[in-house]
Amino acid sequence: MKYCVLLGRALYSWIFISSVMGHFSPHTIEYVAGKGVPMAAVLVPLAGAMALVGGLSILIGYRARWGAWLLVLFLVPVTLVMHKFWGIEEPMTAQMQKIMFMKNLSMLGGALLIAYFGSGPLSVDNEK
Repeated sequence: MKYCVLLGRALYSWIFISSVMGHFSPHTIEYVAGKGVPMAAVLVPLAGAMALVGGLSILIGYRARWGAWLLVLFLVPVTLVMHKFWGIEEPMTAQMQKIMFMKNLSMLGGALLIAYFGSGPLSVDNEK
């Protein structure tokens, strides 16, 4: 069962680690600025750094609780600002944003579980 926890951490952290490069692209920064985010040129790369550090922390299980809190700090504003499905009139776009909003809520739940329970077996935090 300890391998299930390791696999779970790897699968969970992959979405954060794999999306990091996009946070440094001018296209993404422009898109986020277009959503009304102030200082997007600073905040988007900062969010990418938070996602990378949090994702790697959980993946290797080193200070995973802190990494999970970083992901919470990343997910809350991103979810509320970037996926405001309730303010979109076009039905298909609203539905897609609702799906993204719910996906982020599930990832937020996972981060809160890791923040509480830690990284589990086969992690740097639990080496004996």
